[in-house]
Amino acid sequence: MQNIDEISGEDELIRLLLKRQSELNSLLEVTRAINKNIATAVLIQMLEVIMQNYLQVGKLRFLIEHDEGFVCISSYGGEAESVKALHQACRKLNKAKALTAIGGHEDGLLRKYEYFIPFYQKTKPIAYALIGDFNTTEEMLNNDLNFIQTLINVIVVALENKKLFRERVESERFKREMELAQEVQNMLIPLRLHKETAVEIGAKYFPHQNIGGDYFDFIRLNPDEFLWCVADVSGKGISAALLMANFQASLRAWAAAEDDLTNVVERLNQIVVKNTKGERFITLFVAKYNEKTRKLNYINAGHNPSILYYEGEAVPLKLGTTMIGAFDDLPFINQGEVDIEPGSMIVNYTDGLMDYDVPAHKVWNEDRLLDFVIDNGDLSPDKFNQTLLDHLNLIIKGKPIDDITLLTLRIF
Repeated sequence: MQNIDEISGEDELIRLLLKRQSELNSLLEVTRAINKNIATAVLIQMLEVIMQNYLQVGKLRFLIEHDEGFVCISSYGGEAESVKALHQACRKLNKAKALTAIGGHEDGLLRKYEYFIPFYQKTKPIAYALIGDFNTTEEMLNNDLNFIQTLINVIVVALENKKLFRERVESERFKREMELAQEVQNMLIPLRLHKETAVEIGAKYFPHQNIGGDYFDFIRLNPDEFLWCVADVSGKGISAALLMANFQASLRAWAAAEDDLTNVVERLNQIVVKNTKGERFITLFVAKYNEKTRKLNYINAGHNPSILYYEGEAVPLKLGTTMIGAFDDLPFINQGEVDIEPGSMIVNYTDGLMDYDVPAHKVWNEDRLLDFVIDNGDLSPDKFNQTLLDHLNLIIKGKPIDDITLLTLRIF
């Protein structure tokens, strides 16, 4: 007959084997759930069921990194603590790189728990677990703690993979959005400008990145009149590009239908407000020139002032209104009117031309730009644009930090 010790040893071995089998079954179920990309909430629910019903863990706090902070994604048993208090308590154990017994810790919050389990990605902590009211035998303690570590580690890895996948999807979505925005903007920027006898036109456009927020256009309205516009939309991406596409279509439509620039700008403001609900705005300079009367009418809507040059004098064209899209009704509109002498040049630009990263010992501002126009205003539009950019690169030695658009016209 077997003695009592032998029977007891066999029973313990059987219990251990059955426990091992249950552990493997639990891990298998969790792994299957992960492979099916089950929702995080369901995965955490599975963890809690295993911890409470199988491992007899009466209290659990499970924190994981999120947006450079920590959130508690599982909490049961005992009195609830704030996430801030839990995180601050866990940080007191930053020297613990593995499972640590904390039952006698000096911190009151930590003392309510028995074990602390940190999870690291290289040297960076990405998750913490606090375990309390742990009902197990001394013989099974190490086995159960090892299993808990393994189980939570599997879930931490799964959540990290989910996060990486979301980031990759978001990155791909953003990349595609930028590609679409660039395609839209390329359709807006004129490939070639009109061949005109009454005006010579030179244009330069440099997006700071693949997609910018600048726009310019030149429109022949009739045999006697033409209109041009330089604009800058707030924001980037496909929404900004689509807004600018809508703006271009609206500008062309209303410029053909309305004789008065004031009415055109008011219509454009209404359209932008309607489309963006005040969340985006556009600065612009728009001008219309009549070759017979030699009158130039213009409106500067919160934009960098274009510069009119003639025979050694340069004047900024500042009259206008505020940016469009910011108010349901523009608070004021002052339309400028100027007589244009033959040979006058008009320099239009966006704020990227002034937003250069300039060395401390150099100065670049609107006064310096006016001086440059006076010194170089007799150059052809194309030559002027290139000379100005060379001046910034070689003399000022600055680096652009935004999109740059230059539209220069010589009116004969």
